[in-house]
Amino acid sequence: MAQWRKGSPGEVYSPEEIDERLRAELPAWYFEDGWIRRKYKTSGWKATLMVVNTVGHLAEAAWHHPDLTVSYAFVVVKLVNHAAKGITDKDFELARKIEEVVLWQPGAQPGSALEGTPDDPRFKYLKYD
Repeated sequence: MAQWRKGSPGEVYSPEEIDERLRAELPAWYFEDGWIRRKYKTSGWKATLMVVNTVGHLAEAAWHHPDLTVSYAFVVVKLVNHAAKGITDKDFELARKIEEVVLWQPGAQPGSALEGTPDDPRFKYLKYD
């Protein structure tokens, strides 16, 4: 696997490097108009708010602030490093953390004491890929 860390923390990736890295590490994300993006589909407004709050918590903790498009049954997360004027390691690291937390399914992990949401449409909140 390629070594992705650039020389300085604010060094930006080229569009080709971004596309290659997204394919390798974050296949549900894509690069468009200078941002890396991901659309999370939800089951409705309550679930959408949970995703927004999760992304908000992670972004604030990381001191990196995405743009969000919020609708009834989806959230689009857009990341760019405004200070560096491009996509940097900071964007990829936050995208990975968002994926890890938002898509976490404890019931799918063997041996977990956490059972996860029941397989019942009344309780589903995220549409997993």
